[in-house]
Amino acid sequence: MQKIEFFLRRLSSSLFVLIGVSVITFFIARVVPANPAELYIGPKARAEDIERVTKQLGLDKPLPVQYVVYMSELLHGDLGNSISTKRPITQELADRIPATLELLLSGMFFAVLIGIPLGVLSARSQGKPLDVAVRTLSIVGVSMPAFFLGLILQIVFFRNLQLFPLAGRVNADLRFTNPLTVITNFILLDSILTSNWVTLKDAFLHLILPSLTLAAYPIGLIARMTRAAMLETLEQDYIRTARAYGTKDYIVTYLYALKNAISPTLTVIGLTFAFALTGTFFVEIIFNWPGLGMFTVRSLLNLDYPAIMGMTLFGATGYVLINLIVDLLQAWIDPRVSLN
Repeated sequence: MQKIEFFLRRLSSSLFVLIGVSVITFFIARVVPANPAELYIGPKARAEDIERVTKQLGLDKPLPVQYVVYMSELLHGDLGNSISTKRPITQELADRIPATLELLLSGMFFAVLIGIPLGVLSARSQGKPLDVAVRTLSIVGVSMPAFFLGLILQIVFFRNLQLFPLAGRVNADLRFTNPLTVITNFILLDSILTSNWVTLKDAFLHLILPSLTLAAYPIGLIARMTRAAMLETLEQDYIRTARAYGTKDYIVTYLYALKNAISPTLTVIGLTFAFALTGTFFVEIIFNWPGLGMFTVRSLLNLDYPAIMGMTLFGATGYVLINLIVDLLQAWIDPRVSLN
């Protein structure tokens, strides 16, 4: 019952956050010095056409009225039409979300898979060369810009070693040699469902470099946070007691210490996941990844305010939901966490 009350409180506060984000984004997008109707028509728009489209888009109404209309349409799942592509924003997002989520999930998988063990090893080897190496690697991962790391990986693994593809989700030739039946638009999943192993291998190889680029920053944060939490936990009396009783070291480390030290790491994982949801722009541009990042950059360059609004609300919603999930996971893993 306590968890349900906590969930409802957080959900209600999250709604207020999203409403605030929508208000700020809406009015900032409307004060941009550009005429959306003129952008919608094109560079050779006539005055009468601009006036007609202005009324058609409802841009002749006061801003508060436009906001109320926008929110009423939003409640019905309508984010409006893109000025650049003339397509519904919901359709644009639906076409690109699978590519971004595929990249994001694989990047966070690498981050968790590498970051937590590095943090544990660093804590167990405090002051030793391994600890210094892990801390140095963490600082480099956090400090290095994604666009620079992506270019370095492309030079090393594509041009010099020729191990991985340069960019894109799959090789364009596979459309003719091994066409993929689209079911979910997640290429890896669709390849497995349709037993298209050639496409699966090619898609996996295309995914490695952008995933590692995206994972570099979270790996550094997760490793540093895991190390700090583990060092504090390993000094607790119950850890000394378990070791005094002759409990095996890996049980003490991973069953007792890591379980009680993972709570702050979960917070970092959630925050970096939410940040990466809308922070894949550089990675997607460098690797020509057809996801939300590419779409958002084009929308910003074209002053496509309906698309900017849609992406902002999508990112804010994802950020709020991920933080809510992290809070619930913390309470489930660590009973000491209070939900009051």
